[in-house]
Amino acid sequence: MIMAQAALETKMLLRNGEQLLLTVVIPTLLLVLFSTVDIVDTGEGEAVDFLAPGILALAVMSTAFTGQAIATGFERRYGVLKRLGSSPLPRWGLMTAKTLSVLVTEVLQVLLVTVIAFALGWDPQGNPLAVALLLVLGTAAFSGLGLLMAGTLKAEATLAAANLVFLLLLLGGGVIVPLDKFPDAAQDVLGLLPIAALSDGLRDVLQDGAGMPWGDLGILAVWSVLGLAAAGRFFRWE
Repeated sequence: MIMAQAALETKMLLRNGEQLLLTVVIPTLLLVLFSTVDIVDTGEGEAVDFLAPGILALAVMSTAFTGQAIATGFERRYGVLKRLGSSPLPRWGLMTAKTLSVLVTEVLQVLLVTVIAFALGWDPQGNPLAVALLLVLGTAAFSGLGLLMAGTLKAEATLAAANLVFLLLLLGGGVIVPLDKFPDAAQDVLGLLPIAALSDGLRDVLQDGAGMPWGDLGILAVWSVLGLAAAGRFFRWE
């Protein structure tokens, strides 16, 4: 039942034009635009080497947080979650199916971004295991926050808030603009955000060839625990 629901959730996501714009088109366009046009100072080296890890982090956030929050919020509003919650599929099974759908979508995103980045001259370094851990913890952190928002706010408020957070974190989360371009006091705060931890961790590994980024993994783990725990505690099905 879980796998069948996960397949259905994935098909619905891939058929939704607005979701595809958010999760696929925008990240790839940003990667191509800022890699080929000298708009933002990304430091020494090729721009794509700095941007590709940040765009991977953005792809995770757009699917696990923004897309999932909006879709789940409207499913809750229209009573879909209530009906599914009373079906033979248990509620934990429904959430598991949604998580699997998010992971499948992210795999497609990562493959697409990677192919485009290679075409732009990307030369990744580092340990694939560290990259996988960062992506998994990043997904858990953003999923918890997205479900928390969808399960506590009205659908219209979720739509507005999720898109606003997406834009703010895109600009101030180290995805395109390096955090060292911000004032020192702001860097300390921004560095604790999950998008900053994910993008910086991926950049340390893929651009600089660093080992396991324990600090960034720790930040993402804290966000994962807090977000998922809060979502489980406060999520309302009706």
